Amino acid sequence: MYKTLHVITYGCQMNVYDSQRIQEMLTILGYSLSQEMDADIVIFNTCQIREKAEEKLFSDLGRVRILKDRRKEFNKEMIIVVAGCSAQALGKHILKRAAYVDLVVGPQTYDKIPELLAKIERDRVSETKPGQGILRTGFPKISKFDNLKTPRNFHGVSAMLSIQEGCNKFCSYCVVPYTRGAEYSRPLEDVLQEAKALLKKGAKELVLLGQNVNAYQSKNFLGKNVTFSELLYRCAELEGVFRLRYMTSHPREMTHDLIRAHKEIPQLMPFLHLPVQSGSNNVLQAMNRQYTVQEYESIVEKLKEARSDIAISSDFIVGHPEETEEDFEKTCQLAIRVQYAQAYSFMYSSRPGTPSALKQQIPFEIKKERLHRLQEILRHSQKTFNMSKKGVTLPVLFEKKGKHSGQVLGKTPYMQSVYVHTKNNVSDVIIGTIQEVEILEGHLNSLMGTFANNEKQTYPHFNSHLL
Repeated sequence: MYKTLHVITYGCQMNVYDSQRIQEMLTILGYSLSQEMDADIVIFNTCQIREKAEEKLFSDLGRVRILKDRRKEFNKEMIIVVAGCSAQALGKHILKRAAYVDLVVGPQTYDKIPELLAKIERDRVSETKPGQGILRTGFPKISKFDNLKTPRNFHGVSAMLSIQEGCNKFCSYCVVPYTRGAEYSRPLEDVLQEAKALLKKGAKELVLLGQNVNAYQSKNFLGKNVTFSELLYRCAELEGVFRLRYMTSHPREMTHDLIRAHKEIPQLMPFLHLPVQSGSNNVLQAMNRQYTVQEYESIVEKLKEARSDIAISSDFIVGHPEETEEDFEKTCQLAIRVQYAQAYSFMYSSRPGTPSALKQQIPFEIKKERLHRLQEILRHSQKTFNMSKKGVTLPVLFEKKGKHSGQVLGKTPYMQSVYVHTKNNVSDVIIGTIQEVEILEGHLNSLMGTFANNEKQTYPHFNSHLL
């Protein structure tokens, strides 16, 4: 009998990628994906960046416990798995607070899930170690990628590809070095092999992922060092690559070669997520971000010199311990100067075990008020950027159908969502192609357009002028 599997993902794109790999490992073994939480196996792939993510985990665990107890009334079992960064940071605490959890695995050990599920099943049949959750965390010497040889079960247009994990930066507020470990870059040939497999399955866009993706370093078959910019050039040479993106980058790793790549690689989209976190040098120093506001803005200027139409997005943290009103005002001024196309902003959330958690904390109401003020600026910039595309014809890579009949959704080179209404039931033909779209409306979070000249145009081969 096939067992059903339901995976719930919190947090970053790295977690989305990890969840995809977990699903691929288990579906090839016969597990069937379910949209319902009442499944034979429920996996929570967790985030530990902010406190709310942790609270949501335990709230959702409480909900799924009810389903697990209900299944027992009908002699049906459920296995509950907690994976990801919260699993790494809170492993024993999870098993103590939620004793009904069967398995806890960290982000570096999720490749062990199939064999651990088999062990749980065996123990249940033999009635050994009943009710004892299994804990598998830590940082094995053998990379999980060495064990992830399962073919990618990819279906879609835009494919995520993890090339780097972990972090050596040790920002004072961040748990990533403790949950994901030290920086690790996958071997060049492994990355290219997975990229080729994704392209053969229909991917038109590759999104390279890493905690510090531009810190990527590997070696080629001759033993020569390969930098992230060189990897981008290699990926651009692969047959079938229409678009390239990457995230999340660190300003310290924005080398001259990488900036030049934005000028020379036509498939590399003119959109870059470059987190700044604060516009105050005092706060950046307290965060251990290892750059100044002046250095950050210099990078943005050089990127615009290399690619005049490049759009920048960013991350901001407001209310970091000891942030003054003057510090916060400098952040607002930076946001106004740069005019971000998109941005994510959050109140500082104290994470146990990080240096910032030991400092004097700013009251919640002050953080909340500052976040509101910053978000007003960021929303205005984003809407202004989107509205500036009204009347412009842009190449849009269409990814899926919309909510309404005949509607298709896609992305511009600047990562803007675009919806278009098709005629004559051609939406299935449109998906997976790049179309020139005249933008009719610009909104805060999306654009609306129509096909240029009202004619369907497909581009089965790469055309640099379209991108």
